Amino acid sequence: MSGTHNNNQPPVAWRYIGDQMKRWRMKADVSREKLASASNYSPDTIASMERGVRRPTPRVLDVADEMCGAEGMLSAGKPFLDRERFPARAQDFMEREKEAISLWSYELSLVPGLLQTKGYARALIDSRIPPLDEETVEERIAACMERQSILTERKPPVGLSFVLYEAVLRAPQVDAEQLRHLLEVGRLRNVVLQVLPFERAIPAALLGPMVLLETRDHERFAFMEGQFASELSADPGVVSRITERLSMIRTQALGPEESARFIERMVNSRE
Repeated sequence: MSGTHNNNQPPVAWRYIGDQMKRWRMKADVSREKLASASNYSPDTIASMERGVRRPTPRVLDVADEMCGAEGMLSAGKPFLDRERFPARAQDFMEREKEAISLWSYELSLVPGLLQTKGYARALIDSRIPPLDEETVEERIAACMERQSILTERKPPVGLSFVLYEAVLRAPQVDAEQLRHLLEVGRLRNVVLQVLPFERAIPAALLGPMVLLETRDHERFAFMEGQFASELSADPGVVSRITERLSMIRTQALGPEESARFIERMVNSRE
């Protein structure tokens, strides 16, 4: 199985439910302006939701349901929108992650979602271009935090290995709280956390972030995420190449104890 997702394509649920909202509104002869006023949105925002460009919110679905006499048909779409709490490009990967028994991750520029503090996650999601509405921001932050249950709550524990390029730690969004959180997670028995310093970088480390995971059924997947597209692949050749690259990067990175001291020095320099 291999799938490539474009970041610019809105989730199917947004487009379908937005289209249904428009159809019910037109059938009931309710103007876009009336729906906008009743739900406390602008007409342009309602238009974006109907096109599926923006996520239809639970509030607007409930208001539209009542105004259009949909008898619960529109409100019934809310749970399907709740499942779209991650960007479309990442949803297939998130489903596989739920089944993981082991996960290797290398990150070039951002703290991986499994290691983010709430403050760091908010800083990233708030700065998204184009911006997200406040409800979507809060849902994505909550989803990020819930996803981190993989660190401590799975039985048996999931084996997790992270390598962070030094640039990740030097980014302005990474404060002392985030650094201390990395140290805390790195002390978990099922987690290995390593730092790849600038001077140890090899060409394979500059090609972008990559994740390798294995499921309970011993299927192995490689995930490569870019700014505008991402790919989740079970192709043996792709998985083999990613395994080789991750192995090379891990051998160049500092060991777990030395990595912890590296991060501790950064914390001390900021206090």
